[in-house]
Amino acid sequence: MIKQKGILFDATMCVGCGECYYACKAQNENGEGKEDFLTDHLSYKSYTVVEEYEDEIYTRKMCMHCVDPTCVSVCPVGAFTKTEFGPVLYDGDKCMGCRYCMQACPHNIPRYEWQSNNPVVQKCTMCHDRIKNGEMTACAEACPAEATLFGDLEELKEIALQRIADDPDTYYPHVYGLEEAGGTHVLILSPVPFEQLGFAGNLPNEPLPELTKRALDKIPHVVSVGSVFLGGMYWLTKRKNQIAEENRMKEDENA
Repeated sequence: MIKQKGILFDATMCVGCGECYYACKAQNENGEGKEDFLTDHLSYKSYTVVEEYEDEIYTRKMCMHCVDPTCVSVCPVGAFTKTEFGPVLYDGDKCMGCRYCMQACPHNIPRYEWQSNNPVVQKCTMCHDRIKNGEMTACAEACPAEATLFGDLEELKEIALQRIADDPDTYYPHVYGLEEAGGTHVLILSPVPFEQLGFAGNLPNEPLPELTKRALDKIPHVVSVGSVFLGGMYWLTKRKNQIAEENRMKEDENA
């Protein structure tokens, strides 16, 4: 049985050095990055970024690699796939440019190559080529403070929960990604509420594709009722125009 992989980022341990940012750039051949990496944002050339918040708290932003990814469920051409290890990958050759993935992502991650004549979506792949060969992600390997850990997802969950239990005064009592939108393969620990670090709040614990499926199950009824309504409106509009035309012709005859 293949064990699911994941990343655990601990904001209490991050020193804001940016080594993860530069390692990601090198791994994906996306240039060397900005000299002041803290001013960079997620883009088609930056798959992960480091952000600084109050009290010198640093956090990372990257694809969360959802357990049940919405981007996979909404893509009409199958450009997104969920791999056996856990990472969510994207095939630009299949993409039709609809950008449904960008609208559907609960974490606002996918970025579009607006500057390109043949644009595609870009995002973190969790170094899939590395991990399928038994290596860790480039960002985890580069982190000097071990703020970013890579390993088996279930073991990372245990580590995260144990850190909170051992030091409740240091950590906000929740592991982000454990439940959000059905869970993710990237887990976050923080000393403050996650909304203060720019993470999406109020996400349901249920996978979003499940919510979508239930909504779609109701569509036949909605469509049948809606079609009757729209059909009636069309008939009324058409009849109104006919009456107006008949009245105009009568006025012309009487003129």
